[in-house]
Amino acid sequence: MFMFIVRRIFFALVLLLAVSFFTYMLFAMLPSDPAALTCGKNCKPDVIAANRVRLGYDKSLMEQYWLFLKGIFAGRDYGTGAAAFSCSAPSLGYSFGQHECVTTLIAQTFPVTAYLSIGAFILWMLIGVSTGAVAALHKGKWQDRAASIFTSIGVSLPTFYIGLLVLFSVVIWLRILPFPSYESPFDNFPTFLRTMILPWLVLAVLSAASYTRLTRNGMLEAMNEDFVRLGVAKGLTTRLILRRYVMRQALVPIVTIAGLDFAGLLGGAIITESVFSLPGMGKMSIRAVVESDLPVLVGTTMVAAVFIVTANVLVDIAYGYLDPRVRVK
Repeated sequence: MFMFIVRRIFFALVLLLAVSFFTYMLFAMLPSDPAALTCGKNCKPDVIAANRVRLGYDKSLMEQYWLFLKGIFAGRDYGTGAAAFSCSAPSLGYSFGQHECVTTLIAQTFPVTAYLSIGAFILWMLIGVSTGAVAALHKGKWQDRAASIFTSIGVSLPTFYIGLLVLFSVVIWLRILPFPSYESPFDNFPTFLRTMILPWLVLAVLSAASYTRLTRNGMLEAMNEDFVRLGVAKGLTTRLILRRYVMRQALVPIVTIAGLDFAGLLGGAIITESVFSLPGMGKMSIRAVVESDLPVLVGTTMVAAVFIVTANVLVDIAYGYLDPRVRVK
């Protein structure tokens, strides 16, 4: 198991290096001039030239990438003399639009995205797995039909539609909750809960629909396996068979999708954060696109890639635990 984990971590590091290279080159080779975007339309050519030198855009693409990579581990200095400034490690660049280090901007917005992701993840796993298990245990009955209806609705409706519908009905029409106004849970926990409950529910209901179908199909498939029949023949209780064998078999595909979905949310739930005015990474990414803030786009893309690659490693390790045959292969 130890060498299995070491191999997965090594390949993950190689993959992250490749992702960082192609991501940086993709944005660096865009036709727009990053130095010209550092100031307004009336910016003078000498100011643009000075900004190009100060931010390192006068160097070749490979030199720029090396400085970017070096900044992740050792920080990065910009400019010289009185106009010099630096971004401490891990540095993902400098936002010329917001006049701040990208890492600082991510550190300010990531907690919001993390709270949203963790809360929604817990809810959708509880709803999806439990609903799918109930549907599988009552195949063909009203519980199964209700779960099918819930799944059909959940996978058919887009996030922005559900978000706007919930916002209009609960906040504007029924006035059960006030309009979302985010505050840190450490400053005002009741306001934090009132703000986050609707985004949590929207993401949870939409994602739980897929997990309901996965859990139901996985459990029905596992209950038809020979080892389940053997357990029944040996006199094992139904609860023990379901808990130790059926659910373990059904969790294998769920672990894969759950890890990737959660990692994708940590990169920023763009639509949900925009609908509910949450100052997270998703909303920051939209602002970066509108303002053509390339360093922020590179930074947020890299952060999302790190979470997705890390999730893949954790999923592989979980596979090795759930199915020992994976470790041998």
